[in-house]
Amino acid sequence: MIKKVLIANRGEIAVRVIRSCREMGIKSVAVYSDADRRSLHVRYADEAYHIGPSPSNESYLNGDKIIEVAKQSGADAIHPGYGFLSENAEFAQKCSEAGIVFIGPDPKAINQMGDKITARQTMIEAGVPVVPGTQQKVSDMETVRKIVDEIGLPVIIKASAGGGGKGMRLVRKAEELVSAVKLAQSEAQSAFGDDTVYIEKYVESPHHIEFQILADRHGNTVHLFERECSIQRRHQKVIEETPSPFITPELREQMGQAAIAAAKAVNYVGAGTIEFLVDANHNFYFLEMNTRLQVEHPITERVTGVDLVKEQIRIASGLPISFKQEEVKQHGHAIECRILAEDPFNNFMPSPGLIRHISEPNGLGVRTDGYAYEGYEIPLYYDPMISKLIAWGRDRTEAINRMKRALFEYKITGVKTSIRFLERIMDNRDFRLGNYNTHFIQEHFDELMKTETKGDRVFEDMAIIAAYFDFITKMEKVAMSDFAVSQSENWKTYGIKRSLIPY
Repeated sequence: MIKKVLIANRGEIAVRVIRSCREMGIKSVAVYSDADRRSLHVRYADEAYHIGPSPSNESYLNGDKIIEVAKQSGADAIHPGYGFLSENAEFAQKCSEAGIVFIGPDPKAINQMGDKITARQTMIEAGVPVVPGTQQKVSDMETVRKIVDEIGLPVIIKASAGGGGKGMRLVRKAEELVSAVKLAQSEAQSAFGDDTVYIEKYVESPHHIEFQILADRHGNTVHLFERECSIQRRHQKVIEETPSPFITPELREQMGQAAIAAAKAVNYVGAGTIEFLVDANHNFYFLEMNTRLQVEHPITERVTGVDLVKEQIRIASGLPISFKQEEVKQHGHAIECRILAEDPFNNFMPSPGLIRHISEPNGLGVRTDGYAYEGYEIPLYYDPMISKLIAWGRDRTEAINRMKRALFEYKITGVKTSIRFLERIMDNRDFRLGNYNTHFIQEHFDELMKTETKGDRVFEDMAIIAAYFDFITKMEKVAMSDFAVSQSENWKTYGIKRSLIPY
């Protein structure tokens, strides 16, 4: 069994992985950049090591430095979380060569599914439905026009090495085609260092539905049902829920089997996600595979009772999955909201800064995966997510009402957040009825962005004033914490033991 895990990540996912490690009796090692010196994952881990300056390409993306720290700390495994190096086949290979277990799939599977064109070809061979489009990279505009003539407009141009909406352009008119391809290629080159793009038929008003899968080295592959991820803004997920209010039991069974077939097609091992688009007539198409843990994994954990991080560690240790497919059941309904440090009412501008007050919700069926605390400064170098708020109910209505209550209780001052925006979605009639697709925010934008009432503003002003006085009284405590950290002579060179840092 794995004895010590280095978490090659930051923020809430690092804290999340450390929690499972602690329950399993496994030692944890955190790494941090200059900007994350006082981050919660640094305080919570058994040990913490500095790995470089604030920019991620000089710290969290520095695979060689992370492997060096793993050796120095005696870690026998690395958990990459999501983002950063989690889908980097070269890093996974270097871990193996260094004798360190990479808690994730084999480099070959990462490469095969990380390249979207190769993934499409593999799925077609495996009999998994895919959206009509190219099976090779776009080489010239003559080829582009020929493909578009065959499949018809609208089409979507996508980066082969992409994700998160980068390198993606929707084309509805023939005269927009050339500029869209060039823009997609330019953005793909900038974001991923690869300007390869491909073309798909655009599915109108789709649902974005993903299936969680687990596979071990003993030939076992299972799915843990679906997550509805259609509440998106600019291809970025905002709210997820499970079960999906859109798909039928029959469709769920078909998609689950297709997800397993997709994983088996690449001899996949570990946790992964098969993503599908589903049209209004319940036709589903393979979209892509994420060869890692997903941000929204907690809602699957909540309805199935399975700790996905523990299963990842078990699989990486060479053990079989701890349950059979027929033993996995969905219990109740779960919703996740992403709490972001941004101002939705000012064009979603990022809002880094000092958190002066934070009160996280609690109570039956509520879970918060976060890393921020009072006196912590959210850095401008990384994703603006503060936390993930998960609400569970016996049915969807109870889950929505519980989420609405939890959002009302969630108070953060010092930075702008997406909380009020999320509350408005919970109040929206179409959302409550389950009548939505990936265009939901666009179609309800005016309603969601309406000017706040005077009562809302007065309440917020009172909260800010109260938080300010509360913050002043806590400054001494924060200063003492910094003093304790500064006393360690070995902070940046040899790592910090947890006992030296107040938590």
